Amino acid sequence: MESSKELPFNWVVAQLGEVANYENGKAFKPTEWEGKGLPIIRIQNLNNPDAKYHYTTGVYEGKYKVSKGDLLFAWSASLGAYIWNNGEAWLNQHIFKVLPQKFIDKKYLYYLLDNIVIRLYSETHGSGMVHITKGKFEANEIPLPPLPEQHRIVAKIEELFSELDKGVESLKTALQQLKVYRQAVLKCAFEGKLTEEWRKAQKGLHNAKELLEKINTDIEKKEKDSTINVKFELTFDENVKLPLIPSIWQWLKLKNIAELVGGITKGRDFKDKKTISLPYLRVANVQDGYLDLKEIKDIELLESEKEKYLLRENDILYTEGGDKDKLGRGTIWKNEIIECVHQNHIFRARIYREFFVPKYIAYYSQSETAKKYFYRKAKQTVNLASINMTVLGNLLVPIPSKKEQSQIVQEIEFRLSVCDKIQESIVQSLDKAEALRQSILKKAFEGKLVPQDPNEEPAEKLLERIRAEKEAQ
Repeated sequence: MESSKELPFNWVVAQLGEVANYENGKAFKPTEWEGKGLPIIRIQNLNNPDAKYHYTTGVYEGKYKVSKGDLLFAWSASLGAYIWNNGEAWLNQHIFKVLPQKFIDKKYLYYLLDNIVIRLYSETHGSGMVHITKGKFEANEIPLPPLPEQHRIVAKIEELFSELDKGVESLKTALQQLKVYRQAVLKCAFEGKLTEEWRKAQKGLHNAKELLEKINTDIEKKEKDSTINVKFELTFDENVKLPLIPSIWQWLKLKNIAELVGGITKGRDFKDKKTISLPYLRVANVQDGYLDLKEIKDIELLESEKEKYLLRENDILYTEGGDKDKLGRGTIWKNEIIECVHQNHIFRARIYREFFVPKYIAYYSQSETAKKYFYRKAKQTVNLASINMTVLGNLLVPIPSKKEQSQIVQEIEFRLSVCDKIQESIVQSLDKAEALRQSILKKAFEGKLVPQDPNEEPAEKLLERIRAEKEAQ
């Protein structure tokens, strides 16, 4: 709530419902979606520039038509104010077309709505698909300055935001360049270039043939499962898609160097059997090269299943799919949580550590070569992609001696540690930029961003005219 005592002398407290009219979009049915015509603006089209549009050739009431420059406000699921900068379109439900009154600057209202989104979230209803009712939305009190000052505030905000946006764009470009650099490091690492001089200085390194002989001898002695036995020959299709590697290296499939296990399924009927509850990893927890453990849930499973699904240090985690960038990934588990299992959309690779270094395999799984393989072999649907255990197991990994695997990990981590520090600094700068943006808006709507002119008509008179015109309608 705004207090008139806290505002400049010629400002006034108004309600959102007084300064504009709010037209809700049409509830388009899937049967009305087409592949041509005008686009239908849904909430995802506002908050995600890459979201797919639906189209329609239908003709509807004019109140649902949106033109370039219109002010929109999403009042369900993901709240937010937007200026529509594309051509004509139709407005879907859960979005208001905001029609400011004659004496209200549209951009002033846009920035004001952007500034109070957090407050509006506190007034939402529902779980998951939250929404704010039109009555509650319109009852929100807002600060209203004279019209000329509204124009000055907008001009100052856009001047400051323009400079801020240039800085943010540079920071985001730097983040993208870091991603390119990371991939360049991994490319050099798994083509043997990072350790080229190191190899020349070594004596008695195992070549591919010797490494495989040592592995197979060990298997025979210990009477293990002989899954590590691998033929050297690659198919023509595999050869043309793989980069060149040093002659003493060897391509091996992931299934030959690791035990692969799928995760546990949720929502099962245990029929009164004894169960336990343990924390478990979901796809959302497994990011590209790191784990996001801010939100961990528990899952019910049979006590007898615990050992099978329990994660151990240095297990490598792979995601089944989702969006294109969520395929595979390959992230090391470092025992961040004692006794944690993984769900069925996450695969686990437990590397045979006598001969292979888990971190080496994990870093390779994050390389562009591995990413392209996962996407090429994935099952594709309209918006999603997924891999199965067979695809994962057939991932070809370039294998040097274990000694060189360890050296490559050191070379990668030396370079990426510098990269991580730079990235941390950039992220902090982006956070500061967002805080500055909010500070600018806060000052703007407290009347502290631009000077007041005592000769301007007070906003109270402006609001009186708005109310009079609304009563006359």
